[in-house]
Amino acid sequence: MLTLLNISNIALIDELRVEFDRGLNLLTGETGSGKSIIVDSLGALVGGRLTSDLLKSGTDRGFIEGLFLIGRHSEIEALLAEAGIDMAIDSAAPQDESGEAHEIIIRRELSPSGRNKIFINNQLATQSLLRDLRSYLVDIHGQGDQQTLFNTDTHLELLDGFANVSSLRHEVANAYARWHALKLELGKLHQDETEKLQLLDILKFQINELDRAQLTTGEDQRLDDEQRRLTNVEKLTLLCTEAYRLTYEDSGSALARVGQATKQIEELAAFEATFRGYLEGLESARAILEDLAFSLREFSERLEFSPERLAEINDRQADLSRLKRKYGGSIESALNHLAAAQERLRQIEHADERATELAGKLAAARDEYLKQAARLHRERIRNAKKLEQAVEHGLKEVAMESARFQVQVSELSATISRGDAHFPDRNTQGSDVEPPTFNARGIDRVEFYFSANLGEGVKPLAKVASGGEASRLMLVLKTVANASEFPRTIVFDEIDTGIGGRVSEAVGAKLKKLAETNQVLCVTHQPQIARFADSHLLIEKGVAGGRTRVGIEKLGQRGRVEEIARMLTGAEITDSARRHAREMLKG
Repeated sequence: MLTLLNISNIALIDELRVEFDRGLNLLTGETGSGKSIIVDSLGALVGGRLTSDLLKSGTDRGFIEGLFLIGRHSEIEALLAEAGIDMAIDSAAPQDESGEAHEIIIRRELSPSGRNKIFINNQLATQSLLRDLRSYLVDIHGQGDQQTLFNTDTHLELLDGFANVSSLRHEVANAYARWHALKLELGKLHQDETEKLQLLDILKFQINELDRAQLTTGEDQRLDDEQRRLTNVEKLTLLCTEAYRLTYEDSGSALARVGQATKQIEELAAFEATFRGYLEGLESARAILEDLAFSLREFSERLEFSPERLAEINDRQADLSRLKRKYGGSIESALNHLAAAQERLRQIEHADERATELAGKLAAARDEYLKQAARLHRERIRNAKKLEQAVEHGLKEVAMESARFQVQVSELSATISRGDAHFPDRNTQGSDVEPPTFNARGIDRVEFYFSANLGEGVKPLAKVASGGEASRLMLVLKTVANASEFPRTIVFDEIDTGIGGRVSEAVGAKLKKLAETNQVLCVTHQPQIARFADSHLLIEKGVAGGRTRVGIEKLGQRGRVEEIARMLTGAEITDSARRHAREMLKG
């Protein structure tokens, strides 16, 4: 649930800190006081548009920040883990059955240029991640958002939520993913034969070229070293001769002097035992100098300038340089390319065998998908009637006694019957052709039909529901369509548009019921709804220092009486209105 919302320099808001409680949170205030700005800010916080025109005039930075408290939730944890974001544990917060309460802190910062930064638990994040998280954290229904209810994709999701078929949906999605992956792989094998022949020629040429080169790892470095020796033979010979003379050949060479020093230390050690420990080191020095001298002599004797060998090296280096440029910049990358080309060639040369194998797997995957999709289809059909009954019962509770509601589940393509389930007809060209209804959600199309008045036949919801009717229907659907499966913050911005009196009372009761399983935020102008609040927040707009500012106050019992009285009578609050307000709160 949303426990805290901070807004700074957004629209009319300078600084606003709103604390929300569990249950039903009602936001009231005069028209234009800024209630919808709070809802819009929350929408922007969880992935909505946040543009520079929302930045308060005369400021250089604005931000929206929200603190959400949730229990263990595998989907949210997976999303954050994939993005490298940790979830914080709040030991002081009310805990779920697992004994843990996790914090998610979302922050969006806005600059005058329109660029904004997104942080989740103090780590940079993307807007796409915000949008993925939104469905698990906040469900917003603003003014005019009934359009989402007119979308048949929403109808399918609501039916599946009511039927609680998330595990079956997951199986269908996995079966579809396997089938689709095999279909794509088989499609690659069936590419144009001319293109395949061209690719074969290219692969064979590259393999032959690299095979002939006989590349070995580190060869270019070894050739560089040998080239440097050949081009510096004279200098190397002089260095070896001089070093050999100083180390070994001269009467005053290093080896001779170490030998003399060793004799002196041996005699000294006969009188002072502490010097005996140096003798081993001197012997090691003599051995090293002797080994160095012999190595210098052997290296010098091998030095010989060879124009032919230098030409060979230059030619080989030119070949290696060309191959490295052509195949990735190094000998290692060229060898990797050779291995990949050989494997690709093998696949193409055995494409017919692979195509036969894939066709069999594709047919099996298709049958598995259809099997799972048929199970899902049956569950949707079975639960459609239950949803109709539950919604019609809920509509009576919001003063729509004559309303009728119908769920139609159909398939979009031609079907054939196999037992008690329907399947998309198999294409005569084989099972690799994708029927138009194959998707990760199954093979069904779900649409809600509705009639608000007695004696009228049901018609597609989008064609017959008015704004007020759609608002009430949306509330009923949210209440009955398994709203407690993933408890979240559900926001209604002026759901009372187009209704009043007795209907408002019924809507308030329904909101109260929904708030038993979800945190509900509701902007309302109806006192009959406001009386049901678990937390009543008053939004006020005023002028201070020549600037318009928005403020918020959490109302106690006396404040609630005054606000509900204002909602009943308008600007002039009478004692009679106060008495009525107190009676409403008692009820």
